[in-house]
Amino acid sequence: MAATEAGCEHYVRSCLLKAPCCGKFYVCRLCHDGEENHQMDRFKVKEVKCALCNSIQEAQQTCKECEVKFAEYYCDICHLFDKDKKQYHCQPCGICRIGPREKYFHCTKCNLCLATDLKDNHKCVENVSRQNCPVCMDDIHTSRIGAHVLPCGHLLHKTCFEDMWRTGAYRCPLCMHSAFNMKEFWEQRDEEIAQSPMPTEYQQATVKILCNDCQARSTVSFHVLGMKCSGCGSYNTAQDGGLMGTIAHPDTHPESPS
Repeated sequence: MAATEAGCEHYVRSCLLKAPCCGKFYVCRLCHDGEENHQMDRFKVKEVKCALCNSIQEAQQTCKECEVKFAEYYCDICHLFDKDKKQYHCQPCGICRIGPREKYFHCTKCNLCLATDLKDNHKCVENVSRQNCPVCMDDIHTSRIGAHVLPCGHLLHKTCFEDMWRTGAYRCPLCMHSAFNMKEFWEQRDEEIAQSPMPTEYQQATVKILCNDCQARSTVSFHVLGMKCSGCGSYNTAQDGGLMGTIAHPDTHPESPS
């Protein structure tokens, strides 16, 4: 992909990177990976080409020939050139993150930079960032899209989380725990069930359930709109057996003795 002074669709920069794998010049590793059948290791980049004067030189922020600044931000570890987004290089993550730095901290157990308001206020899952997003299956740790931490501690891309919200999906794709505070939704479900009694033959029916939120098992009244956990009040439950306590249909009569 030819470079311009504005860079590419991914980054704003005035240089091309020489791919250490194939020796070709691309504006960024994403442009390279989209064209080639292999991936480029940006950490091994040694040379760049100025998009204005075409001078090939060692990776640096300013062209040694025409003195154009290749980008407002440059990291000589990641070889990241881009406009200023308050980026900072996180040594434990091993890559640059969009800042500002003071608004993020590195959680050593999750192995990821998280917003400061999550410090001591989230459930840690060891090395959770080294897993792919369970919605789009793309890498989370090195993604340009920020991560969203669910109450269960699992991660999704922020955009995937927003898509879940819009489509009405409310469970973590990995553990089925509720991904939101569902209190208002459960109260609404209470009202719907109260206004929609089951037919007479099912009013005494019960069923065993497993709660995806608190993991409790209980026996509760059966209803087609949902079965409420008797422990935490969640409707995020799964049926754990057949119906019990049903009564015969009014039109059903026992057989006469022979």
